[in-house]
Amino acid sequence: MLYTVKEVSELTNVTIKTLHHYHKIGLLTPCAISEAGYRLYGMKELERLQQILFYRELDIPLKKIKQLLDDERDRVTILAEQKKLLLARARRLERLLETLDESLDCAKKGKVMEKTKMFKGFEDENEWKEALGEQNQYLKEKYGVDILKNQTIDVQAMNEKAMDAQRFLQGMANALKTGLRYDDRRVWRLIRRHLDDLQRHGHAISPANFAAQARFFLDDEFHRQMLESLQNGLAYYLCIAAESFAKIRDAKEAKTSKGTV
Repeated sequence: MLYTVKEVSELTNVTIKTLHHYHKIGLLTPCAISEAGYRLYGMKELERLQQILFYRELDIPLKKIKQLLDDERDRVTILAEQKKLLLARARRLERLLETLDESLDCAKKGKVMEKTKMFKGFEDENEWKEALGEQNQYLKEKYGVDILKNQTIDVQAMNEKAMDAQRFLQGMANALKTGLRYDDRRVWRLIRRHLDDLQRHGHAISPANFAAQARFFLDDEFHRQMLESLQNGLAYYLCIAAESFAKIRDAKEAKTSKGTV
């Protein structure tokens, strides 16, 4: 069954103007255009619109949403990721409501609220420290490295980096599962985009250094198990894919450098 823009608007409470804008920027493209020039949407478009709206609830920009949805990931994976993000948002709102109730109670009773409780819920830096706790403890014990020492966590930046990393690893896991060779250009595109994301977040890393990092993840038991929990063989697959990508990039740079001599 196909739906017109008006019918989709009535069904979803998304304005016709917004649907037209989503079409214009390539975020939600109709499956067909009628002879009369009407945009028509099918079930796949409705599912994509639902996923767009979930991401909008998380205040993710449209450009970022398009990037997330255009990756080769199945609907179940996307919805599972959105559920995790929305549950985290719900927990934070719960804490904010608790802080608000306590503030209201103190105000009614003319009491001064404890300063340590006044801002509970306005940031979830502690959640990130808790999430990184096991890894940090392992790195301290085995390598003497404390990744949380004297660190102020930018929660929004960490959330964005985590989302990008999750998208990359899921893409690599899917590539392995579907039988793509480690040196397939589609696999290299995933790596190149990941390196671009890291640079955008202020952590520029060369292909060679990324390959060395992937080799470390393969050789180190803790990090190898983290990758293997996503997909059997992922640690090795990521390592040889990163090394092949670094090798071809080095060859291209050498050729370019030779041509400019």
